[in-house]
Amino acid sequence: MTTVARRGVCLVISAPSGAGKSTIANALRAGDSSLVHSVSVTTRSPRPGEKEGVHYHFRSMEQFREMAAQGELLEWAEVFGRGYGTPRAPVEAALASGRDMVFDIDWQGHRLLRAALPDDVVSLFVLPPSMKELDRRLRSRASDAESEIDKRMGAALAEISHWSEFDHVIINEELDRAVREAQSILIAARLKTRRQHGLAALMTEYEAHLTI
Repeated sequence: MTTVARRGVCLVISAPSGAGKSTIANALRAGDSSLVHSVSVTTRSPRPGEKEGVHYHFRSMEQFREMAAQGELLEWAEVFGRGYGTPRAPVEAALASGRDMVFDIDWQGHRLLRAALPDDVVSLFVLPPSMKELDRRLRSRASDAESEIDKRMGAALAEISHWSEFDHVIINEELDRAVREAQSILIAARLKTRRQHGLAALMTEYEAHLTI
């Protein structure tokens, strides 16, 4: 099978909490072992079963802000009093070697990541079927107080208002279909002519064959 060298893709998936961005991102990774997982930095405490360097890089808020100030994060944000960010070095190394990465981050992270890597980011926004369904999902997955649910619904509306900034939008009404649509977007991004830098060498081989 002929393979062509190419630069990797940053597939950014954003959505309001409860719309399914992490589920879709995890399904993509599970179905394609070549995808590289970006381990984020967070200032929250580890949850049961979470391991340093596997699920997150756990840092203090002081350490997190220092990393951001030193340019060690491609994107970062402080949400509900906690910091989240993407380390720069492993992402740049993966892209240069032709490996693809999937990110499930918010609209602010998308803006920063696109600004840092404008030629590498392909973005996808995931919408819930309705706000009523989003409310149901948020209530079914946690035992948060009513005030916390209301806060998350308000944050969801703010997140949704940025849908038009993204390259693609899907509605996650049926998960399997949403995953297939996300896979299609990733495949199309991989096949962009400008991303396949090995095509020039392949064309040289073709031309050499014609002169024989």
